[in-house]
Amino acid sequence: MTTTTDSPTAGHGYISDKDRYLARLKRIEGQVRGIHRMVDEDTYCIDILTQISAINSALEKVALGLLDDHLKHCVVSAVQDGGDEAEAKIKEASDAIARLVRS
Repeated sequence: MTTTTDSPTAGHGYISDKDRYLARLKRIEGQVRGIHRMVDEDTYCIDILTQISAINSALEKVALGLLDDHLKHCVVSAVQDGGDEAEAKIKEASDAIARLVRS
């Protein structure tokens, strides 16, 4: 996996909502543990699939929120600065959108 990082002093777009993202991810983590328990306890298949669908939806909301924050912060900042960095951030965002659409 390739990642692009800003300078160590630059904040990421999600930083103002970091606590909210962490809380959401903690809930998702709990849901995943719940599915593990459901399988271990031989829970009905459809009930497990319903929980998996809920997790997928929750992860998608996190991903879309992060993407929105990235566009509003990182991409806008790079475009305002101009140059090659702007093109790189736009391509990076476009590639991320393509990955989300494929998933």
